[in-house]
Amino acid sequence: MQCNDSVLQRAKQVFTPALHFYYPFSVVRGQGTYVCTDDGRRLMDFSSGLAVLNIGHNHPRVVDAARAQMASLAHTGGVYLNETTVAAAEKLLSIMPGGLDRLFFSNSGAEAVDGALKLARYVTGRQGIISFTGAFHGRTFGALSVTTSSAAYRKGYHPLLPSVYQTSYPYCFRCPYRQAPASCGRPCFSELETIIMRRIPADEIAAVIIEPVLGEGGYVPAPPSFLAALRVFCDRHGILLVFDEVQSGMGRTGRWFACEHSAVSPDIMTVAKGIASGYPLSAVVARKEIMEQWPSGAHGTTFGGNPVSCAASMATIDVIREEGLLVRSSEIGAEILERLRRLADSYPLVGDVRGFGYMIGIEFSGTDGAPNGAACRKVMDACLEKGLVLIGCGLERNVIRFIPPLNVSREDMEMALSILEEAIQGLQ
Repeated sequence: MQCNDSVLQRAKQVFTPALHFYYPFSVVRGQGTYVCTDDGRRLMDFSSGLAVLNIGHNHPRVVDAARAQMASLAHTGGVYLNETTVAAAEKLLSIMPGGLDRLFFSNSGAEAVDGALKLARYVTGRQGIISFTGAFHGRTFGALSVTTSSAAYRKGYHPLLPSVYQTSYPYCFRCPYRQAPASCGRPCFSELETIIMRRIPADEIAAVIIEPVLGEGGYVPAPPSFLAALRVFCDRHGILLVFDEVQSGMGRTGRWFACEHSAVSPDIMTVAKGIASGYPLSAVVARKEIMEQWPSGAHGTTFGGNPVSCAASMATIDVIREEGLLVRSSEIGAEILERLRRLADSYPLVGDVRGFGYMIGIEFSGTDGAPNGAACRKVMDACLEKGLVLIGCGLERNVIRFIPPLNVSREDMEMALSILEEAIQGLQ
């Protein structure tokens, strides 16, 4: 499918090639689970705007809240307070894991990550940061320095932030130590001990940042035991534990936040994407005793906490609560996971199916077990021809992200699964 030639050619005249789009076509409107293209096609959107539209396109409650706010106040710029932004902060904190009770609003996930790194360095007086291989935390300079999902994102930008160290993410399906999950002694965790013995002493490390579910790197949930051990490691050495829940938060995994599956709470959390149903908003959230060490003027923003975005955020949280979408996506997500795993048993090209709720990764492998990005691409193209939009991830783009809106209907879910299964069967 191609974009309207006029739109495509005009886009080439005004945008740098650095601006990437997953598909070369233009949409003119969206409603619920569907988007309409400029050539009249109606497509089922299971990309959810890169896991942003957790309650679908243009939910009426969100549209009404944003419209009402625009009629009274659209911007304050940090010059003065307003009721909507304060109320949005209160509502967001009400769904946070225990202990996270202060926040700083910003605009994007990358900006929130930068804020979290600044907070950790400022409060601890330390400089070292540890992140994980395969992680994607954003593309601003600080966020890029802890991102290793692809060298292409870092190419041409070195040197990045100093004192940043990477360690192996517990990607069990492609374990770098070739361990079986059932008998794994977590040698990837022992890398942390090696880092503090050989590369940087623990008392110079400000933070460890991790995605509880690896996003761009392949949709890989970290084992709960790994996150628990990481919490103990950080506590032992006075290191702040940062969870990046930009993609996995706001109900995407069937809980408000993915870390709830492991019952491990961080010291700092970054939240964005699904927080406001497409309106730009993010947050750095931390414990009171941490945030109170960050004095006035140590960080700032012009557009963060925009009242219109905050109104959309409150409506989004209300919809997820009142429509019971956490329970719904958790229960239906478990059914989908089991169904896709049965499909994988029949089709060797599907190497692994994993995830929680409506954040499921479907990984494709070749006969030799190597990542099979070509098969993944063929499946997504076949799905698009049938009206289903999917996007991929993983180092070799060999993983489909199955991320529908949390309020997708049973009928649309069944249709999407049938299209996906037919596309996979067509590869054999």
